Amino acid sequence: MTDIRENQRRAAQAALPWLGRHEVVGIGTGSTVHHFIDFIAAERGNLKAVVSSSNESTQRLKAAGIPVVDPNEVGELPVYIDGADKTNVARQLVKGGGGALTREKIIAASSRVFVCIVDATKLTETLGDFPLPVEVIPMARTLVAGRLAAIGGRPVLRAGYVTDNGNQILDVHDLVIKDPIALESALNQIPGVVTVGLFAQRPADVLLIGGDSGVRQI
Repeated sequence: MTDIRENQRRAAQAALPWLGRHEVVGIGTGSTVHHFIDFIAAERGNLKAVVSSSNESTQRLKAAGIPVVDPNEVGELPVYIDGADKTNVARQLVKGGGGALTREKIIAASSRVFVCIVDATKLTETLGDFPLPVEVIPMARTLVAGRLAAIGGRPVLRAGYVTDNGNQILDVHDLVIKDPIALESALNQIPGVVTVGLFAQRPADVLLIGGDSGVRQI
C-alpha cells in the first residue's frame, strides 16, 4: 500500500545534499516542503538564512529558529527547494495549489538550481489533470476568466481565498497542456494576470520523486 506521507519524506530527505553549509537558500510551500523544513530544523546551524515563498512557510521556519530574510537583500540564491502539484518527465511543473505561485516563481527565477521534491503520485504524462492556478488582480477577474474560457479552460474562482499578495486565484479545469512553454507565455500576456502556475519556461533543474521503493532522480 502506497504511503504518500512517507514518500514525501523520502523526497524531502533526498534534497538535503543540495544544501551548502552557511548559505542563504530558497524554501517553497506545501506538504512535502513541510517535511523538508523539519529536516533542516534539526540542523538549523548549517544554514545562514532562508528566503521563503509564503507566509505559512515563514511561520514554520521562524518557529524552528531558522532566520528568514527578504529576497531583495540577498540577490541570487544557490538553490531553491520546493514541491509541485504535478510534474512531467521534462521537469515542467504545475504549482500554486497552496496559493504561493507568484512568490515561488520569483524565487525559482532568482536561484541557480531549482530542486523539486514530490511523491510519485505527482508525476503525470501530460499536464492538465490538476487544475492550473492563475493569480489575477481582482478587477481583472472577469476579463481573465473570459480569455481562459476562450482557449477551452473552465476557470473557477478559488472562493474565499486571497493570496499573500492580496490577489485572487482562478483554478482552470479541463485543460490538456501539450505545450507548457507556449501556454505559459500566452497566459502571462493577458492583462491582469499576475502569474500562471506553469513552471515550464524555467522548469526544475532536478526532480526528486519519492516512491515506495526509494527516490528516483530526473
